Amino acid sequence: MKSIKPIYTIGHRNPDTDSICSAIGYAHLKQAMGENVVPARAGKINAETKYALEHFRMEPPLLLTDLYPRVKDITLDCKIVVKQHDTLRHLGEVMRGHDLKSVPVTDSKGVLVGIVTVSDLAKRYFQELGMQNLADMRVRYRDIIHATDSEVLVSGEEGETIKGNVRIAAGSVNMIKDIIKENDIVLIGDRHDETIIDCVNQGISCLIITGNGRVSADVIEEAEKRHIFVLSTQYDTYTVARLINQCVPIRRIMHPNPVCFKPLDLLSDIKGTMDETNFRNYPVVENGRLVGIVSRDQLMVPERERVILVDHNERGQAVEGIEEARIIEIVDHHRLGGIQTSEPIYTHAEPVGCTATIVANMHWHRDVEIPPSIAGLLLSAILSDTVLFKSPTCTEYDKKTAQRLAEIAGVDLNEYGLAMLKAGSGIGDMTPAEIAKNDLKEFQIGDYRIIVSQISVMDTKEVMDLEPQLIEAMKNICEKEGFDMSLVMVTDILEEATYLLYAGSPRTLIGEAFKKDASGTHVYLPGVMSRKKQIIPPLSEAVKRIKN
Repeated sequence: MKSIKPIYTIGHRNPDTDSICSAIGYAHLKQAMGENVVPARAGKINAETKYALEHFRMEPPLLLTDLYPRVKDITLDCKIVVKQHDTLRHLGEVMRGHDLKSVPVTDSKGVLVGIVTVSDLAKRYFQELGMQNLADMRVRYRDIIHATDSEVLVSGEEGETIKGNVRIAAGSVNMIKDIIKENDIVLIGDRHDETIIDCVNQGISCLIITGNGRVSADVIEEAEKRHIFVLSTQYDTYTVARLINQCVPIRRIMHPNPVCFKPLDLLSDIKGTMDETNFRNYPVVENGRLVGIVSRDQLMVPERERVILVDHNERGQAVEGIEEARIIEIVDHHRLGGIQTSEPIYTHAEPVGCTATIVANMHWHRDVEIPPSIAGLLLSAILSDTVLFKSPTCTEYDKKTAQRLAEIAGVDLNEYGLAMLKAGSGIGDMTPAEIAKNDLKEFQIGDYRIIVSQISVMDTKEVMDLEPQLIEAMKNICEKEGFDMSLVMVTDILEEATYLLYAGSPRTLIGEAFKKDASGTHVYLPGVMSRKKQIIPPLSEAVKRIKN
């Protein structure tokens, strides 16, 4: 049985500090309430968030590049395997005992070497291969002992393989002498001592007395002298012959190099392979080792990932493949963006400056203590989203929450906030393309697909000197990814103003929204710091006016 899959709490693509820290904070709350929730992220961590995580000694959340169902999502534990040197009898016992149609085959180190099916086993019996072929199949004496449930009367090296052929001592003494060769294994019933000793003297390697036949001391003595195995079994000669045929190693009938999959293979990719090969079960391997098995029946109804969205509620901003997942909750502080679900879900949205404000107060409302490290991350998110309370989106609720979190985290609110913002304000070695996608969010405004990125800096000159390269990068994004417009907010933290760069069309939308001359490639917007409150609403209203 598979373990219960976790629920992922995850923010938007190109995550900012609020997206990362709220995911961690909300996962902590859910875990405290007894739920298996794991924080995740949908993209690279920026410099500001990295500073916060390192300051409070917290690990980054799990990276989920997409939510498309993968082989790991339908993989069953495979507790039943056979080794390549195991016998067909052992294989038959395993298949009957566990009602299996196929069984993976491994070597002694657990590395997958093949797969064997019930049809492979059946073919072996239908072929009814003669006894003489066993000498070429490296059957071991210990396998014969086990298969025939024999008592060892005279022992030898059980791990050695058969060197001769298997013979049945039937007919006259002369006929027996003609048939039996050196190193053969001889099956014989209740015969006179002279006949049995004659067999021993032929230089055979093993003597099997069938039907619990009589074995005299003379026979034992002669066998010991020649170092010959002597076995005694209750089965008749015919049955023993059939059982010995079952001593063939599994590797002789298995399918080597079987069709197998890796845990991260997409289900959409393996479906074609399944259709072409038409096996019932397929091994799942990682670094050559067997980790499970998948059935084609499971492909029809894969279990969907369960996710909680934080800091966004728009499909265009969600991690890729969100349509394949099951959204069970949304915690956010943005406008409602039209996410559709197949069933009612829990939604917590408030008009505050930061999702972390909501998450922190959800802890307190449920009497769940916030550890200093989590408090520090939630504080970081509030300081980031409100730009040290300068953003017009900031509320008194955000300020009071931040003050309380700062006390728990043991930091000076303003001192830490300035240090964190400074850590994330430089562009470092970021390329124009990376700046153009920094903290990127996608919006559907009227008929237009628009992306808005934002980078907050202490000095805008470093970024604006790259304006021509930035505009080119923005145009490339629009062309390659099918967006109508790309906007980049270059926000001056100290001056509390934004240079808004734009590429794409309709350019009239910018002029109409901000009442500025939009004939160039940027407009200067004093007092503008918030994307959700000061950029998106004017654009939405401008679209309506242009249509009318």
